[in-house]
Parts: sequence; structure tokens; C-alpha cells
Amino acid sequence: MPLDLDAIYVDLHRHPELSFQEHRTAGVISEHLTALGIPHETGVGRTGVVATLENGDGPVIWLRADTDGLPVPEQTGLDYASTARGVDPAGVDVPVMHACGHDMHITALLGALERLWTERGGWAGTIVALFQPAEEFGAGARAMLDDGLLDRFPRPEVVLGQHVTSTLPAGRLGARPGTQMAAAEGLTVTLHGRGGHGSRPHETIDPVVLAAATVMRLQTIVARETSAQDIAVVTVGSIHAGLKHNIIPAEATLELSLRYTTDDQRERLLSQVHRIVNAEAAASGVEVPPTFDGVFTLPPTINDEAATERVMGAFRAAFGEHDVVDPGLFTGSEDVSWFARDAGVPLVYWFWGGVDPEAYAAAVAAGTLGRDIPANHSPFYAPVMHPTIERGVDALVVAARAWLG
Repeated sequence: MPLDLDAIYVDLHRHPELSFQEHRTAGVISEHLTALGIPHETGVGRTGVVATLENGDGPVIWLRADTDGLPVPEQTGLDYASTARGVDPAGVDVPVMHACGHDMHITALLGALERLWTERGGWAGTIVALFQPAEEFGAGARAMLDDGLLDRFPRPEVVLGQHVTSTLPAGRLGARPGTQMAAAEGLTVTLHGRGGHGSRPHETIDPVVLAAATVMRLQTIVARETSAQDIAVVTVGSIHAGLKHNIIPAEATLELSLRYTTDDQRERLLSQVHRIVNAEAAASGVEVPPTFDGVFTLPPTINDEAATERVMGAFRAAFGEHDVVDPGLFTGSEDVSWFARDAGVPLVYWFWGGVDPEAYAAAVAAGTLGRDIPANHSPFYAPVMHPTIERGVDALVVAARAWLG
């Protein structure tokens, strides 16, 4: 019986799971792969699933989809909206939503595997399908590789992947050779003050005031220390300090996200962050210097030029010139490139649109695209099911066939 991709998508959307907690999701993937008769292994990199389609002599390609959700309360109003909850790494109960479209990624890859397996008389080679956990945590690809991915499964000649996006209308595809997505650094900074009573601030070193000053000064890295010709982002995404209104806490914690495109930029940004944080701490008279803990490092997502043209050429032939574009460089980041880097092979990573074409066109005409079209990671984000599912399946099949004949 053919897969009901609509039902699969709705089920996955209703039941998102946080990074490295994708146990139900992995079970759903395994169930459908079993129904298709496709050999696979579960538990790769903790909660990853790897399927292998061997079909005679030919190239080995890897197709990748990520599987985790985000700690976001869904506000789409859809009748299949998520009401799921989970426990984050800090032990906090949080709402969970597929706010980045990974449910669509899984659905498209399952649909593509079904099509390719059914049509295996028309191609030769081996497809390794990676259902990767914990992309949002920046650790899933590394976990699968550290679990022996390259030794346990056929090594690739190319790694292919895709991401649904709010920046393109449904039906359109986009990729560019070279840097497609920025690198990212996750950094936790702990500011050490001296706590005390809220009525006697003169006896304390207030880390909340220190945190506020630090956040504001960090913004000058991009605004005043980065060339307008360079791409850099410094975001403080989280501040934690204190538990009660009349207690000055002893510590404040800042969680930073840095984005850049080159190794030189990485070193410069880290140096600037350290300089500013330490200087603000010194200005506040701290007795214990700030501490810096790296959470993750993601390299830039760099598309191989020749391989990208091969895939984009296949897309243009299949879908027409109008629906294949250069989407520009994205300052978001991905861990997919670890697969290609560790294997020493080309990467091609493209985007496919998930926005209702009429709504997209209206927002573009009004100049309100950023306001009217919810972006990935928004509580209002949800790609339209059609033709997003169909184009996601088709794109993977066409890209695979570009390598497998």
C-alpha cells in the first residue's frame, strides 16, 4: 500500500520531540521503512535512523533529513497543531513544536525513498538515507558520525540535503555554489557578581546590571567593528538571572549565538566577545572573572560548485528555469556539512519553498514579506502541505537520479 504522506506529515506535526528525544519519531520512520521493505537501523547517534537501498553497481549517495522539534508554543491555529510538551536539557518543562519544518523533511524523504525503491529499475547504485536527530542542538550529525556512521554504512560520493523555507513560495527551489549558510558558535557566558538584598544594592555586585550593559555593548561588534562588506551576527538569545524580585542574584547567564562565514571571522568575533565581556565585568568591579563555555561549533554550509550545478541543472530540466533560483546566502546554520566534511566528499544543500504562492506574491507586492509570512522558528510557522510535500519528494528524487542515472 502506498504511503499516505499527508497522514504521515500531520502525525509528525502533532507529535514533535526535542533534540535527542526523537524516540516516537524514529519509531514512525522505522514503521514506514519496514512497510516499504527497506532495510534500516535505528539508534544510530542515539535516536537516528539510517536506511540503505542497494541496487546494483553504481555510486553511493547520502540523502539527509533532520527530525527534531523546537521548544516553541505553536500558535498556527491548525487543526493538527502541536500541543506536545517536553523536558529541555535544563530539566524545564517546555512546549514543543515543529517550528522549523523538520516534519516536512522527514515526510519528503520517506516519499522519495518510496518512489526510488519502486522505480529501482531505472537507476543503479546505493542510497543511504539519514534521518538525523538533534539538528537544532547542533549535535546530531556529529553523534551519528561518532557512532561509526562512515564505517557501518557505505561511504558516499556526495551528500545531498534540503530544507523547507519561508523565504520561497511553494514549488520553488534554490541553491548557490559556495557558502550557502553561515557557520555558528553557541557560547554560554556566566557573569559572577555578589548577591544580596534588593534593598541594599550598594553591598552587592549586581550581575543583572552587568548583564544589561554587556548585552548592549555586544551589539557594537556588528554595528561598529564589522565591515559592511562582511557577514556577522551576534545574538544574545537567552538571559537567566535571579529567582525573586527583592533578591539580587549572585550570577547571570547569557547564551550567545554567533554567525560568520570564515574561520578568520570566527576568531575575531570570539576575541571581541571575550574583550567586551571581561571589560564590562571589570567596570562592575567583579571579584570573579566571567566564565565562557562553548556549546557547539557548526562550520559554514559550503556547496561544492560542480556538484551543485549538476543538481541545479537537473532541477531546471525537471521543473523549469523559473522555479530554480539563487536564494542568496542564509545566515542560519546547519550541521549537515559534517557528513560531507568527514567523508571528504561534495555537499549539495538546497532550499524548497513552503509558503502559499498567492500569499507570498501578495506579501512581496506589498513589501511585507518579513511581517506577513511567518519565518522558520516562529510559533506561527507551518508550510502549506501542497504542493510543498510533492515538490520536496520530487526534488530529492531528481537530485538522486542526477547521480544514479
